[in-house]
Amino acid sequence: MAWEYVSVKKTGRIAVVSFDRGDNVNAMSRQLIIELTEAARSFDDDVETSAIILTGVGANFTLGADLKDPASAEARTAGLGTRRKMLQVGPKLCRAWEELEPMTIVAIEGWCVGGGAALTVACDLRVMGAGGHVYVPEIERGMNMSWGSVPRITNLVGPAKAKRIVVMAEKIGAERALQWGLADEVVGDGETFDKAMEMAERIAALPPVGVRMCKQDVTMAATALNHAVSHMDGDQFALAQSSEDFAEGVQSFLEKRPPRYTGC
Repeated sequence: MAWEYVSVKKTGRIAVVSFDRGDNVNAMSRQLIIELTEAARSFDDDVETSAIILTGVGANFTLGADLKDPASAEARTAGLGTRRKMLQVGPKLCRAWEELEPMTIVAIEGWCVGGGAALTVACDLRVMGAGGHVYVPEIERGMNMSWGSVPRITNLVGPAKAKRIVVMAEKIGAERALQWGLADEVVGDGETFDKAMEMAERIAALPPVGVRMCKQDVTMAATALNHAVSHMDGDQFALAQSSEDFAEGVQSFLEKRPPRYTGC
């Protein structure tokens, strides 16, 4: 299958999924989200692959949502039923990657923002470059963090640190991400893919069926309650999109000024 922004390459038991918007920003447009979802689903009938590396091409993994994407503007002005359906693309993306049977390893260079963070915590392992940062700015834009990511982040770092990431919107550098459990390895900038490949080769050398079964055991044990505590976050996001604070959050970002929130 040919995509505009996403490519898949397989060598033996290792696959590499890379995405590139061609601008070192890799903003997550609706089209990119759909392509990344389709890329994950392309492994549904694959019984050979043991490890999948996910990487964003360029200086940054992704700087988050594409606020200028016409499809995003359409979702904001659509009727509630249509908007709810359109807003399901993000959760479907993260579910598709979380449900993959092979081990998934994300190579994160530069910034990993918003929806990018949601995607990476749906995967199994994260390798960050030393100069990298994870940043969840949704609350600063008048939104809630959705895509089922809040329980996944909490699983990794615990409730207090999850609140610092999601509520306080702290920018988490690579070393702190490693200390907190948000990253699994930190390497020099530009070396994340090589480290991810080293880990993938280790996984690929193990019994392939055992890899899949053991991964599933750990995932189910860690995420059993995740859907129960996040099934409403899409509707919360739709509600937040109708607020004056959301409009102010987006406008202030585009105008590069501090937002003025009123709670309306």
